[in-house]
Amino acid sequence: MKPPQPPHEASDPARTILVVDDDGELAALLADYLGREGFAVQHVADGVAGLAQAAAGGCCLVLLDVMLPGRDGIEVLRELRRTSAVPVIMLTAKGEEVDRIVGLELGADDYLPKPFNPRELVARIKAVLRRSPPGTGSEEAGAGPPLLVRGGLVLDLQGYRATLDGAELALTTIEFALLRELAQAAGRALSREALLDRVRGREFDLFDRSIDVHISHLRQKLGDDPQHPRFIRTVRSVGYLFIAVAG
Repeated sequence: MKPPQPPHEASDPARTILVVDDDGELAALLADYLGREGFAVQHVADGVAGLAQAAAGGCCLVLLDVMLPGRDGIEVLRELRRTSAVPVIMLTAKGEEVDRIVGLELGADDYLPKPFNPRELVARIKAVLRRSPPGTGSEEAGAGPPLLVRGGLVLDLQGYRATLDGAELALTTIEFALLRELAQAAGRALSREALLDRVRGREFDLFDRSIDVHISHLRQKLGDDPQHPRFIRTVRSVGYLFIAVAG
């Protein structure tokens, strides 16, 4: 079995995944499986080293365990999001919904409980990379108009940047993807299931509240009052609707 690469070995950042997990056997299995998919794997076993390595760059995505020595995964994610938008998939043996909600609130791009099917992990990695901004592990963007303008909101669909009234918004990759899908369907309500399917590219065994968490954070960043929304309206028993405004 091919061992994970230590952090100092050179590899293509666009195809390198950092595994932060104190389970060495799992890391070796991931290195073997992901290697067959064309990825290189770097492995660190504690939160302090994981934060330093992730913040230094050189990887397209981080697989981050919640239960870690040194600093736990939640602390690592919270600190990492202050300086980096690198995609993060949380891994944990804990299955409580509260843990998933905390991870999503802090900016995790996805969440996968252990034990997991390696094929599902690969599918989720590829889905996250498809929706990630260039320079953070993104795959080639699809064709389409480079800018989407909705009132004072401007979405750069190629650069994965959003500005509101001229000020740039600090959105996570999934927040940008949700905002893009809602804005492109302006005036039409989209269900949670439809949003999950559009953003992730395929159906997973997910929970509806994950969408609510992301929408809540998106509204905060847009300065949107749910009671008197400028952009995103809740449609009871359906989902969410981007209010049609002039471009």
